[in-house]
Amino acid sequence: MSKRTTTIKRKTKETDIQLTLNLDGTGVAKVKTPVPFLSHMLEAFSKHSGFDLTVNAKGDTHVDDHHTVEDIGICLGEALNKALGDKAGISRYGFFFVPLDEALVRCVVDLSGRNYINYALDLNVKKRIGTFDTELVEDFFKAATDNGKFNLHLEKIHGRNSHHIVEAAFKSFARALKMAVAHDAKVKGVPSTKGNL
Repeated sequence: MSKRTTTIKRKTKETDIQLTLNLDGTGVAKVKTPVPFLSHMLEAFSKHSGFDLTVNAKGDTHVDDHHTVEDIGICLGEALNKALGDKAGISRYGFFFVPLDEALVRCVVDLSGRNYINYALDLNVKKRIGTFDTELVEDFFKAATDNGKFNLHLEKIHGRNSHHIVEAAFKSFARALKMAVAHDAKVKGVPSTKGNL
């Protein structure tokens, strides 16, 4: 089995990010970002996916958190796509429901090589979680799918508390990806009749 670890570096006038992802890790997170709530979500993502994740990010958060959040999403998507290589032998699909108190979120992923997002978390109940703008959750996941080249369906089934909904979303995303990237001994080559993903 080839090593499924990669490092992505992204430096612009707005952000400076280095992200390392190991799909066959043990859920160890070393996350430093100037956006505390996103750091918390990335740590939860690492723990529940079993992926080792290191993120060192700086950004122009004196302007807004948007550039930093979106660019970390870009880096995570690129790292996932690169670490998967040709995707031979993986399960490809993953799904998971995660409850968190009154919140319930469903995530379904397809590592198809095509980017698409159906984002239905409905966070209008609260515009901010602490200082974090809840609009940025969609921006993060869209950046990840666009650059990771995968399908993502993320839906709130129930929920009132925005923190619970978003945390359940990151955890369900983590668990669905864990399932999708897993090696399946019955899969010979790439899991597609096309012959590639």
